[in-house]
Amino acid sequence: MSSVQIFGYSASILIGVSLGLIGGGGSILTLPVLVYLLGFSPVLSTAYSLFIVGTTSFVGSINYMRKGLVNYQAAFVFAIPSFISVFLTRKYLVPAIPDSLFTIAGFEVTKNIGIMLFFALVMLAASYSMIMSKKKEDEESEKLKFNYPLIGLEGAVVGILTGIVGAGGGFLIIPALVLLARLPMKMAVGTSLLIIAAKSLIGFMGDISNINVNWTFLFQFTLLSIIGIFIGSYFSKFIEGEKLKKSFGWFVLVMGIYIITKEIFFN
Repeated sequence: MSSVQIFGYSASILIGVSLGLIGGGGSILTLPVLVYLLGFSPVLSTAYSLFIVGTTSFVGSINYMRKGLVNYQAAFVFAIPSFISVFLTRKYLVPAIPDSLFTIAGFEVTKNIGIMLFFALVMLAASYSMIMSKKKEDEESEKLKFNYPLIGLEGAVVGILTGIVGAGGGFLIIPALVLLARLPMKMAVGTSLLIIAAKSLIGFMGDISNINVNWTFLFQFTLLSIIGIFIGSYFSKFIEGEKLKKSFGWFVLVMGIYIITKEIFFN
C-alpha cells in the first residue's frame, strides 16, 4: 500500500470526526479522498460516498435519538421527496449523463470533469454557509409550525444534489429545519443526520445495479469513518462547534478552489 493510499484511509477517520463534531461536512471530504487519494473514478466515488456517509451518519444519529434530539415529523416531511429524487437520480439521471458533455475553446468537459466541477461549486456553497453562519442559542422549542411545501421542495432539491455528487447536503438541510420547521439547532443537527443517513443509503441502492461494488474496501473505509464519528462526538464536548465549523468552512473553500483549478488547468 502506497503512502498516498495510507493517507487516504487515514482521511476516512477525519470524515467521521467532522460528522461527530459539527453534524455535517463528512461528504465534502469523502469524494476528494476517494478520487484524488485512492484513485477511484468520480462516478464510482459518488456511489461509495453515499454508502460511507449514509452509514456513518446513521451511527451518529443514534446518539441524538437516544437524547430525544431527533424530530421524526420534520424528518418524514423532508425525507419523502428527498428519498424519491435521490433514488431516481442515481438510478436513471447519472447513468444517462453522456461521457462527453461539451467543448469550450478546445477544452472537452467530460462526465467525470463535470461531476467534479459541480461538486466543487457545492463545496463553495457549503463553505459560505459554514463561514457566515451565526451562532444560534438553543432556546426552548416553540410550537412547531411546518411549512410543508417549502420543506418538501427543498427535500427534493437536496435529494437531486445528493444523487449527483454523493454529498449528504447537511449544509442545506440544517438551515431548512431551523428556518422552516423552527427546530432548535441541536435538534436540527440530529434530525439532519438521520435524513442524510436514510437518503444516502437509498441513493446507494439505486446504484447497485449500475456498478461493481468492492465491498471489502467499502466496509473497511466505512468502519474507519465510524471510528472517527465516535472520536468527533467525544471531542465535541470540549470544542465550541461554531468556531470549528468556521475553520472547517475555510478548509472546504480552499479545497473547492483546488478542485476547480485542477480539473480545468491540470486535467
